[in-house]
Amino acid sequence: MKSVLLALALVATSLGYAQDLKKSHNIDDSKIALQGYSPVSYLDLGIAQRGLKEYKATHNGIAYYFTSEAQKKTFEASPEKYLPQYGGYCAFGVSVGAKFRVDPTKFVVKDGKYFLFLYDVEVDAQQLWLAENHQKVVKKADANWRKLSK
Repeated sequence: MKSVLLALALVATSLGYAQDLKKSHNIDDSKIALQGYSPVSYLDLGIAQRGLKEYKATHNGIAYYFTSEAQKKTFEASPEKYLPQYGGYCAFGVSVGAKFRVDPTKFVVKDGKYFLFLYDVEVDAQQLWLAENHQKVVKKADANWRKLSK
């Protein structure tokens, strides 16, 4: 009986942890960031490249995929540098106070950071972001993110 209670407590703890991760990171139950796209490709190459599971690194309980062992090592040397803004949620959505899933091929690299965006047939959030003053929209998004990520 004790072992069953302990197992249930561990499951509840891990579910709580997973829910906490989802508040601050745009991930599903797989805990794979960026839908498998490489954070190093966004920032260092300025392109969206799907990573491979054989080049996987875990940071703070979240898995990141890379296109090569060299990219993986680059990330591991400085993971905070390569994390997406706003936990990988749509940057424009965060600027207006909401969290939206993204199209990982829609992004902007600016000032050593990368921002991801929602895209569907009705809303191209990347274009909405680009139409705004970058510093002003980042300031709004940063303020909203402090509330949204808690």
